[in-house]
Amino acid sequence: MMSMEGSGDPATTGVVLQSLGRIHGRLVHRSRVAALAGKIATLVQGYSTLVDVGCGDGRLTRAVADEIPVLQVEGFDVFARPGPSLIPLRAFDGMRLPLGDASVDAVMAVDVLHHAKDPMKLLAELRRVARRTVIIKDHRLSRPGARAILSIMDWIGNAPHGVALRYRYWTESQWRSAWTALHLTVVSYQTELGLYSSLARPFFEKGLHFRAKLEPGGGDRGLS
Repeated sequence: MMSMEGSGDPATTGVVLQSLGRIHGRLVHRSRVAALAGKIATLVQGYSTLVDVGCGDGRLTRAVADEIPVLQVEGFDVFARPGPSLIPLRAFDGMRLPLGDASVDAVMAVDVLHHAKDPMKLLAELRRVARRTVIIKDHRLSRPGARAILSIMDWIGNAPHGVALRYRYWTESQWRSAWTALHLTVVSYQTELGLYSSLARPFFEKGLHFRAKLEPGGGDRGLS
């Protein structure tokens, strides 16, 4: 795993991280939002409320809401990034959401659970507050070298923002076992998300990402 701890002048390290953050924002983050927004909007058509847990700058949530004007959105994160938020935003401790049981139609967590102190507990919390749907976009270990590639990608994308890097990636089997244990039914599962250019996909995307729509109750229908 990459680290810049002990790599020299903290000021220099800070400049490097800021530069990486700007480059990542221009080359990756915006295209990621464009690729995911439409897919997620399709999953929540007809819903009234959507909560984004670990919403970051809120850009993705805003893009989803722009496609469904009647959808009320709210974001939760462990810290607020500088500048005005694009959506209503509340801080939380990363474990417990200040929301009632089954209080919102849909909850989503996009590249969040592998950063959590306890991914299983946070996933259970998403299930608790979701009335109809839990949407997960995250990583999976399904090819040789996956952990190393994901760790580098994670560091470049998140270290500039001070996000906790725990590199807790699961295999697909581990994900499905977690959903089954929490009585979440898989109703839609997608691994080809188009997050990167066609030239970059074999290295940065193939086998490393998934998007799942889950519903409380029942068990895994085995969709893929």
